[in-house]
Amino acid sequence: MLDDAQLLRFSRQILLPEWDIDAQLKLSQARVLMIGMGGLGCPAAMGLARAGLGYLRIVDFDTVDESNLQRQTLFTTPDLGQPKVIAAKRSLHIINQWLEIDAIQNRVSEQNLPSLLEGIDLVLDGSDNFATRDAVNKACVDAKIPLLSAAAIGFEGQMTLIMPSKACYRCLFQEAPDDDARRCADTGVLATTTATIGAMQAHAALLFLGMGLTPLAERLLLWDGLNLNQRQIRYHKDPQCPVCASTN
Repeated sequence: MLDDAQLLRFSRQILLPEWDIDAQLKLSQARVLMIGMGGLGCPAAMGLARAGLGYLRIVDFDTVDESNLQRQTLFTTPDLGQPKVIAAKRSLHIINQWLEIDAIQNRVSEQNLPSLLEGIDLVLDGSDNFATRDAVNKACVDAKIPLLSAAAIGFEGQMTLIMPSKACYRCLFQEAPDDDARRCADTGVLATTTATIGAMQAHAALLFLGMGLTPLAERLLLWDGLNLNQRQIRYHKDPQCPVCASTN
């Protein structure tokens, strides 16, 4: 149940006929894993915290660097040198004191992903390389846990929702996409690109957790920040996919 303070805090959402108190309760009981507390993870986690998420597990191995402050919205100058997950946890608790946060300073790997996924309803992947996205995708397929995978570079972003028994990330990208050779540290990224895609990732998570909506299942959303264009591409399950072909 939500107490009076929570009802007041989230009242503007509860007023929405499409959202209402039932959706808010579902969100307050939901458990999310956020992989990567960088340019995408920060705004995505912030959006979910402000909306009233109940539990968030955040995973990142890195510390806060001066160059992070341009786009990683949970961090400020006093956080420099601190583990990202610790600084993020502190900032998120200031935003939402009811949010339970499990902060794990570690690299994501095939070995630790099964334990990271325990008790999770939805995974948000904000990592910046194909190897990690591929490992997360396989772990989520094996565990039958929905995955919201997002990426951003330069002025562009993309996102898709991978549902159990449907087409997976490997069906979409059989090999590392071109963006994998274009890392933020090498080619750059506009601060608002990651802010936009991270906010959209949080929005898609809210639609799923509170309302059960899956508009990006087997669809890749492509966002062009230079021309402010957006489109979606359909993709389908690959019967020869080495990751999900055996799932029903």
